[in-house]
Amino acid sequence: MTDKKKADKSSSIDEELIRNLADLLNETGLTEIEIERQDLRVRVARGVAAASQPAPVTPIMAPVSPRQSSSGSDSPLANQSGTLTSPMVGTVYRAPEPGAANFVEVGANVSEGQTVMIVEAMKTMNHIPSPRSGTVTQILVEDGQPVEFGEPLLVIE
Repeated sequence: MTDKKKADKSSSIDEELIRNLADLLNETGLTEIEIERQDLRVRVARGVAAASQPAPVTPIMAPVSPRQSSSGSDSPLANQSGTLTSPMVGTVYRAPEPGAANFVEVGANVSEGQTVMIVEAMKTMNHIPSPRSGTVTQILVEDGQPVEFGEPLLVIE
């Protein structure tokens, strides 16, 4: 009986983990995610036919292209010394909480290490610090927008 109770409890924890990972796939637009903890390894992937695999990427890339083209060219911007890029895949937030003032606006002076945005990944809020002191000249993302690793967030000159 004890082994059955352990199996039932483990099963519900595994089911909750899988549901959380599936939600993360939906939130971020990823096609698969894998996690390994102690003796448990879980991989969650979308069932996508081989011919339609590029389709999940298109919705993520479509919103990125207009923003980048409106603020300049896409790859050179990411390589500029003052461009802060996303250190992870997630959802960007410009304010510490809904309804609060944004961390920074265009024209704001920032100090090195000052929080300029938050990227939520796996239900964890990750503060994104300014890599240097300067003036924010461009903000390249909208509040609540999904971002990819390496995607330009803002420019500090």
